[in-house]
Amino acid sequence: MGGFNPKQLQELVSQARQKYDEMQRKMESTVVEGSAGGGGVTVRMNGTKHLLSTTIDPEVAKSGDLEMLQDLVTAAVNAASQKVDDELKSTMGGMLGGFQIPGMGF
Repeated sequence: MGGFNPKQLQELVSQARQKYDEMQRKMESTVVEGSAGGGGVTVRMNGTKHLLSTTIDPEVAKSGDLEMLQDLVTAAVNAASQKVDDELKSTMGGMLGGFQIPGMGF
């Protein structure tokens, strides 16, 4: 009968920590773009969801429609955030090698 082996558990925890650190480094170096309004607003965000830059086409700003501009910025940020989520799922799925964690949806 196989018993609980603390050394094996310690090894698994160590491997998990290494994988987590590797994933964290990859996500920090990942940069995605999200845009809205046909490219009227573009944002760049890293894999930890820190906004790096925002670019607004001068023609969009000239319209004077502040509410539309605010909506475009929000949509561009949300698009970039979704790309980060997709990248994280892809990275996690590859690192787990098909191992399913209940509730994680990868």
